[in-house]
Amino acid sequence: MIEKPRLSGSLLPVIHGCRVRTNASSPGGSVWVGDRGVVMTEPAGKRLKSSLPLCRAHRSSATSRARHNLQATVEEALCGVSSLLWDGAYRLQALASVFERDDVALPRVASFFHQEALKQEEEAEAMLGYLAQRGGNYCGKDIQKPACEAVCAVLPALELLLLQLKEEIGVLAELSQLARNHGDPHTASVVKSHFLTPRVDRLKPLGDLLTSARRVGCTNDQTGGFGEYILNELQEELTR
Repeated sequence: MIEKPRLSGSLLPVIHGCRVRTNASSPGGSVWVGDRGVVMTEPAGKRLKSSLPLCRAHRSSATSRARHNLQATVEEALCGVSSLLWDGAYRLQALASVFERDDVALPRVASFFHQEALKQEEEAEAMLGYLAQRGGNYCGKDIQKPACEAVCAVLPALELLLLQLKEEIGVLAELSQLARNHGDPHTASVVKSHFLTPRVDRLKPLGDLLTSARRVGCTNDQTGGFGEYILNELQEELTR
């Protein structure tokens, strides 16, 4: 049986009838030549395709005394998802500021997005707290521009919030499954109960709010001003 030793040089001697060498064109993998001269390559470790926002420069806290049954892949995913939640909170704050402008003047709509941003911040902090509790490490990153400068009406703002919720639901569901696949049922349960389920519960009220916005005449620009005024004054969902 051919043994594949760990390579430390560019060329190693023949071992059990097999010459082993590294291959510069195959980074991360090892190449060895069999008895019949057939070149065989040991594939490098590859990441599975995933929509999780992983932290590529993550620094694992393997020496933490509080760490127990927290795989490096799960720790990295928790770090990346925490950053995603912070990005979402910043985007919601930016949307709230739009409706506080004097040329828009929809204070209840602004308050609604401020409340959503506050929830998002609390959940981001809760995930960071859980990561620290498990002995993990958070690698902060620069928060990017929210890319919602063109939004100046209620309807596209609500649609953007709905898309953000759906994206986060997909990411959190994948994070929960990743933790379960790596033998970490506690993280899977915490992610599902504290982060995933509350977002699923918010989809229906937000969908109803979007329907109401369309019903009263809100548009994707500021031409539906009277509809936005009616929504701002009468929609109870904005004042909860």
